[in-house]
Amino acid sequence: MLRRLRQRHPTDPVTHVERVPPRTGVPAPWPGWVPEELRAAYARRGVATPWRHQAEAASLAYDGQHVVVATGTASGKSLAYQLPALATLLADPRATVLYLAPTKALAADQLRAVAALDLDGVRPACYDGDTPRAEREWIRRHARFVLTNPDMLHHGILPGHAQWSGFLRRLTHVVIDECHVYRGVFGSHVAHVLRRLRRQCARYNRAGGPTFVLASATSGDPAAAAGRLTGLPVAAVTEDTSPRAGVTFALWEPPLLPTEPTASPMSRRPTGSVAGSAAGSAAGSAAGSAAGSAAGSVAGSAARDGGPAEVVDLTQVRRSALRETADLLADTVAAGVRTLAFVRSRRGAEVVATSARRGLDEAVPGLGARVAAYRAGYLREERRELERALLHGDLLGLASTNALELGVDLIGLDAVLICGYPGTRASLWQQAGRAGRSGQEALAVLVARDDPLDTYLVHHPEAVFGAPVEATVLDPANPYVLGPQLACAAAEAPLTAADLELFGDGAKEAVEALVQAGALRQRPTGWYWRHRERPEVDLRGEGGAPVCVVEAATGRLLGTVDGGSSHVQLHPGAVYLHQGVSYVVDTLDLDDGCALVHPEEPDWSTHARDVTSLSVVSVRSYVDAGPVGLFLGEVDVTNQVVSYQRRRIATGEVIDTRPLDLPVRELRTVAVWFTLSPESLAAAGVDPAEVPGALHAAEHAAIGLLPLVATCDRWDIGGLSTAVHPDTEAPTVFVYDGHSGGAGFAERAYGMAASWLRATRDAISECGCEAGCPSCVQSPKCGNGNNPLSKPDAVRVLDVVLANLPR
Repeated sequence: MLRRLRQRHPTDPVTHVERVPPRTGVPAPWPGWVPEELRAAYARRGVATPWRHQAEAASLAYDGQHVVVATGTASGKSLAYQLPALATLLADPRATVLYLAPTKALAADQLRAVAALDLDGVRPACYDGDTPRAEREWIRRHARFVLTNPDMLHHGILPGHAQWSGFLRRLTHVVIDECHVYRGVFGSHVAHVLRRLRRQCARYNRAGGPTFVLASATSGDPAAAAGRLTGLPVAAVTEDTSPRAGVTFALWEPPLLPTEPTASPMSRRPTGSVAGSAAGSAAGSAAGSAAGSAAGSVAGSAARDGGPAEVVDLTQVRRSALRETADLLADTVAAGVRTLAFVRSRRGAEVVATSARRGLDEAVPGLGARVAAYRAGYLREERRELERALLHGDLLGLASTNALELGVDLIGLDAVLICGYPGTRASLWQQAGRAGRSGQEALAVLVARDDPLDTYLVHHPEAVFGAPVEATVLDPANPYVLGPQLACAAAEAPLTAADLELFGDGAKEAVEALVQAGALRQRPTGWYWRHRERPEVDLRGEGGAPVCVVEAATGRLLGTVDGGSSHVQLHPGAVYLHQGVSYVVDTLDLDDGCALVHPEEPDWSTHARDVTSLSVVSVRSYVDAGPVGLFLGEVDVTNQVVSYQRRRIATGEVIDTRPLDLPVRELRTVAVWFTLSPESLAAAGVDPAEVPGALHAAEHAAIGLLPLVATCDRWDIGGLSTAVHPDTEAPTVFVYDGHSGGAGFAERAYGMAASWLRATRDAISECGCEAGCPSCVQSPKCGNGNNPLSKPDAVRVLDVVLANLPR
């Protein structure tokens, strides 16, 4: 299959092929404590014996040791936590188990797996936002294996803990599946939700509290990450003893396009592909309207815009990764290869599916119906039907966001296409591991975007295949997380001095701040919540409640967009895609959380533009390196979407720029920044007139390469650069976390600054372009239209920094 795909272009787009050999499994006998009834149930499901790592992790958990099993995709982590949980339920008819998954789809998949074992008395049930109210009371009273997500635990179970008192009193195990997902601000919030859970279990007299069993993708130092998440000492099982099918993993760089002044990458149709004529207008609008615009004062790039987007620009020199992935998906489906394509953005997933469908229908009428898109924001019924169709083979191809990255059991997939590096090596291997679960040889292809990090990785395969997986970054001490979570805890039950120890560093100061703000009242018995309504806390840091997308003429709910992305994706005039159908936004009502749209197929795409300013609040740490200074501290970022461009799909030509009147957003967060003396820049040969462009280019590339050292992607972070910043009084480049209070990424960048900036310098200098391109210094979310930029001077700037910065 890979040979066939490589023949699509005159020049070979594959930069590296890695052969991951098959591996035989190492079985272990059933632990003696596993009841015969449970062994028989697994035997009926085809499980003769566990693998050694499953038995080891399960035994630790059964003995009361908190444990994390961090092994590869499809290594059977489910059995490792099901064994101790189910064995306990069978041995103790009063015991209960709580299972937490980051997505509803994963919880529903696990419910199917546990229910299929058909064990008497276990009574598993899903309790989430989709659960009918008529069933919720029964679940609270009678279910013994409750599957939910952190959001429901936070919003529904813990606030109503009195109704759950019987369940919590008898809780023996808490399973936290795919725990590597809990990173950044989301992970920090979940860490405190788990501490609130432990607090309520202790109140209801659960002796010693429940045992936590965590499942994670392979990650750096999983025991420490699980310990930060739970606040408990956790043992790690990391040796994967399961069998694995062989995987052929290709790094794929889309070809360069012929350079013509009026040519648009999206209007070209390479030959030799089933989908060659497919991706036309859909891939052209691909990219545009969801575009994170990002920011700019003087030479700023962008604040976090709430979600990734693909942007088409006249300066693009490589074929779009979206278009390339759509063609590859069409080719594999046409060959009967069951394929899952992962795409970074919701809009991108829609575009890839639409383009592949069109190409397939041109080749074989009707074949396009076997390809669909899958993403968050769909209604529950749509998601379940797509999952069913993929599992039963009605669909041969699916273009999905990372909503299907996690452990939903997709047996029978042959190939995975990954459109753009997903941000971390852990996610990359999770996505690649979706294929080959039936034991057959599998194909994985990483299709590089025109982006500094993607370009660096496809030309440095050792950074993909030879490097350890990243450590998970989260910061429970983040005051912007800790304060609101303590308010939630106080609303559930008055806080005591012992509780403050449970919530860790900074809790005492956070409580004092809440008292001063009038949120808590201190009494001799503790701190009490003063208000009638509960605190409103968004676990995922997405900038508010989701915005509903409604078809104006019919009142039909199409889907939802998170609040943080609404300014960019749902501003008046924006193009919105849903299941391949194009809509244009008429109005956006942020107060009511509703956008009204009408169906339309315009010949233009939309691109939001915004402006950003930044001021330094405080410095936490710094390195004085002579002419170079490296700093970590708090900053205030102000951002506003002010306009949007309409661009012709066929040519990329800018039709017009239209103003927008949207509210300003303010963000206090954590940043890393470096300063240089004007004299050092002059000595390095950087002309004063080129300093803004040099810093701007270095900033773009640094943002693009930060995911190499931190568990983030460029859409989690923002940046700004200026020839003279009023707070530093020097040429300065800032890179900041795109979440209130920070997410831990800036701290990681500060600690790894030499490695991070060395990779940034190499990515720029090794790029074959002359003046800078999206593969090195151009950003897909630059609010200044990637102007000014100076590629050669960016290398000189980074040379000065690296020459003076301690390793």
